[in-house]
Amino acid sequence: MVNELMSKDVDICALTDLNENAGTAALVDDMQLALFYVKKLEKVYALSNYDPFSEANVLSRGIIGSLGDELVVASPIYKQHFNLETGQCVEDQEVSILAYPVEIINGRVVIGSIN
Repeated sequence: MVNELMSKDVDICALTDLNENAGTAALVDDMQLALFYVKKLEKVYALSNYDPFSEANVLSRGIIGSLGDELVVASPIYKQHFNLETGQCVEDQEVSILAYPVEIINGRVVIGSIN
């Protein structure tokens, strides 16, 4: 589920601030986000950092991988997988977390809103 973070784009950080092929937590408007920089694709994904299964803000510490053609992050607690683009849980179709649109603009990571 893709969600509107706020009514305008938000400059989060420089791309060089993110760890390659790993997660980084960011706090935006009192919301914890998990940012994942996939170096091979030169793409950043943004999800809620909140894991609904463990009820903890830990997804930024998860491991990036793939299940078939789907890029996912595995929760570090109970190991559920969440699609990096949509936030959909692979193991439980009734559960999804918020996903946010991301652009890299002039070397900056920008979270966008949906109009």
